[in-house]
Amino acid sequence: MVRRFSVDFALLLIFLDGLIVVLSLRLAVYIRPFLNSLSFIAEVQNPYSIPGPLYIIFTLMWVLVMMLFSVYDIRRFLLLRDEITRFTLASAIAGVSLAGFLYISYRDVSRFFYLYFIVQTYLFQLCLRLAFRSLIHFRGAAGIKDRGVLIVGAGEVGLRLKEQIEQYGDFGLKLIGFLDDNPQKQASNGLILGGLEQARDVIQNHLIDDVVLALPQRAYQTTNELVTELHDLPVKVWVVPDYFSLALNRASMEELAGIPMIDLRAPAINDYDRMIKRFFDIVISLVSLPFAIPIGGLIALAIKLDSPGPVVFRQERVGENGRIFDMYKFRSMVVDAERLNNPVERVDENGKIMQDKRIKDPRVTRVGRFIRRTSLDELPQLINVFRGEMSLVGPRPELPYLVDKYEQWQRRRFAIPQGITGWWQINGRSDKPMHLHTDEDLYYLQNYSIWLDLRILFKTAWVVLMRKGAY
Repeated sequence: MVRRFSVDFALLLIFLDGLIVVLSLRLAVYIRPFLNSLSFIAEVQNPYSIPGPLYIIFTLMWVLVMMLFSVYDIRRFLLLRDEITRFTLASAIAGVSLAGFLYISYRDVSRFFYLYFIVQTYLFQLCLRLAFRSLIHFRGAAGIKDRGVLIVGAGEVGLRLKEQIEQYGDFGLKLIGFLDDNPQKQASNGLILGGLEQARDVIQNHLIDDVVLALPQRAYQTTNELVTELHDLPVKVWVVPDYFSLALNRASMEELAGIPMIDLRAPAINDYDRMIKRFFDIVISLVSLPFAIPIGGLIALAIKLDSPGPVVFRQERVGENGRIFDMYKFRSMVVDAERLNNPVERVDENGKIMQDKRIKDPRVTRVGRFIRRTSLDELPQLINVFRGEMSLVGPRPELPYLVDKYEQWQRRRFAIPQGITGWWQINGRSDKPMHLHTDEDLYYLQNYSIWLDLRILFKTAWVVLMRKGAY
């Protein structure tokens, strides 16, 4: 539907990326001898040169990695941060791949020349993408005409589509109006141009480019008839299935044996983002181990000396997609503390169970009070992260009996891996009662990126140091 996502645009971007790689190599070759004066860089001959085949190999490998990471399928990246995140990851992988190739082939190529080339190429290609974004934003000044969109059906799905078109207005779409047979909607919505029987006239009179059928499930036959009626008009016809209200988070289209199917339980993050998140979890956890093991040993000894019972507390929690798993923590309460829930549980005016975490909880031990204030009781959850049951960042895994009382919309928080820390923890932690942090979880889910994970981790460290809201 969006012009920017045409095959021609993708081919143009591939060509320009390849051209940038070649020009960047030439520029790096020219500049490298001028850096000989730097004491920490090995001297090279002047003029400097590289083997001719590298121009072809570097270009092909760089573009191939970009294609493998779907960088040129920009329909996936309406938001700038999503496009930059994927592009940055692909550039890093391309750089590592090229380094590996040089190691087994042309090992005499200057390492600083290579590093300079990688950074220069990344910055040039980044500027290219930002320039395209700017051109699209100011497409009116460039004389580019918006595509006129007509939505058939002014119900919930149609109105949601209207919001999306308005939100992404920079991408060349203009909502012309709706068609709907409901007299009440026609009276209350000034954008309704008529009924469904007027479709052909409206399309021809308003120069419509794209017709989106957003009719309810009960209008299946009407949809078929309308598609048949419009077959001879020079417009694109799109169908939005009215099943998305059944999805917990989002729906996606896949094919099985050539038959299109809608996945109503599609994960909140795609496979690439999931791979990045999992890789990030494993790397950070491994880096943390040299510090976590000795600290964990001291905590275990202190717990053992302070009160009778096991060192590690294991409790069933609800994870991604409602899976039950055993979450681990250092024991911070007396044994059988679950039987003493009454002092911290109450029922609100709506009949919902609330857990008020108190500064002086009678169930918490002396050592437990310290490790809870410093969040050191969470260290054993690195085991859950290694096992793939949790992530470093995500919604907090909930107790099963509390999840049983969730409303349908609250269950969307389980569409993403549950985490040790998350958006809720850095925006209140225990200062916010249980059941009142679901909005923060949904914000994280809807705005997920690896950069948001990094931001949350940094803010978590600050919140822990300030000991805000933890008891």
